[in-house]
Amino acid sequence: MSAPSTRDARIVFDNVSKFYGEVLGVNRVTLAIEPGITGLVGPNGSGKTTLFNLATGLLRPSRGEITVLGVPTDHPRELFRLIGYATQYDSFPRGMSGRGFVTSYLRLHGYRSADARRLAEEAIERVGLADVAHRKVAGFSKGMRQRIRLAQAMAHRPSVLLLDEPLNGLDPMARAEMIQLFRQLAEDGLHVIVSSHILHEVDMISDTVVLLNHGYVVAEGDIRGVRSEMQSHPMKILIRCHRPARLAARMFEETGVVEARLAEDGAGVVFATRDADAFYLLLNRVVLEEGLAVDTVMPVDEDVQSIYRYLIGSEGSAA
Repeated sequence: MSAPSTRDARIVFDNVSKFYGEVLGVNRVTLAIEPGITGLVGPNGSGKTTLFNLATGLLRPSRGEITVLGVPTDHPRELFRLIGYATQYDSFPRGMSGRGFVTSYLRLHGYRSADARRLAEEAIERVGLADVAHRKVAGFSKGMRQRIRLAQAMAHRPSVLLLDEPLNGLDPMARAEMIQLFRQLAEDGLHVIVSSHILHEVDMISDTVVLLNHGYVVAEGDIRGVRSEMQSHPMKILIRCHRPARLAARMFEETGVVEARLAEDGAGVVFATRDADAFYLLLNRVVLEEGLAVDTVMPVDEDVQSIYRYLIGSEGSAA
C-alpha cells in the first residue's frame, strides 16, 4: 500500500462520544494522531478499548466523526486495508497452529491462498516465530501468543496498527523485543498506537502519550515532565518468579530499590522504586545473572490507581 498523502496522514477523532445506554464509554474526544508511536494510557475502564473499537469501525460513535487516514470508519472494506488490530483477548481457534492462525485471517479477507501464505510468512518472520509457527498456539508461551497476534494484525501490511495491552504479562526479555519491533514499525512510517494501563511502558516507547480517565482525554503530549515530578511517589511493581526470595535479596542490594517484600502468596516480590527506568534495566541484568524464570511483571493495582490520581491532579503540566 502506498503511503498516505500529507493531508490525510492522521487518525482524527472529532468531538467523539460513545454511550452504552446511560453508561459513558468516551466523551467529547478530539484527537489528531500523527505517524509514529502513540501511547494510549489510563486505568482499567478509562475508555482505551472503546477508542480502539471506534477507530476500527467495530463500534459507531454516539456523536462525532472519526477518520483514519482520510477514510471514515463506516467504510469497512477500505478501513480493513488500512488497519491492523491486535486485541487484548488471549483466545484462539482450537487446534490451530501459529501459521494457520495468521494465514486463515488473510484468506477470510479475500487473499488468494498463495498470497496469504507469503504474507503470513513475512509477518511471522518479522515477529521472530518462524521456527515455531508450525506448533499449535495452545502450546505457545504468553510472549509467543502476543507475538502471533501481532503477526496476524500486521500480515496484510496495514498503515495503522492498534495494539491493545500488547506488553501485558510479558517477561522483561520478551517485553524488550516487542518494544524494539514497535520502534522498527514506526520507523517504517506506520501509526503504532499502543494502549496500556502502565504509565512507564507507554512513556518509555511513545512519541506522544494520550492520558484517559473515565472516558475523557485529560492530557496529551509529552508527559515526561509529570513523571519527573513523581520522585516522591515510589512505583510498586509485583514480580512473580520461581525463586522470589533470591530475587528480593539481589534487587534490594542495589540502589534505586526502596522496598522489597514477599507477596502474600509467597510466589512473588513487591518492589518499590523511585526510578522505574533504572529498575527495569537492573531487573533484566539480575534475571540473566541468576537464571531466574520470571512469570509476571506488573504494577500493583492499588499503586496504579494512586499514580493516576496524582497525574490527573497534575494534568495542567502534562498537556
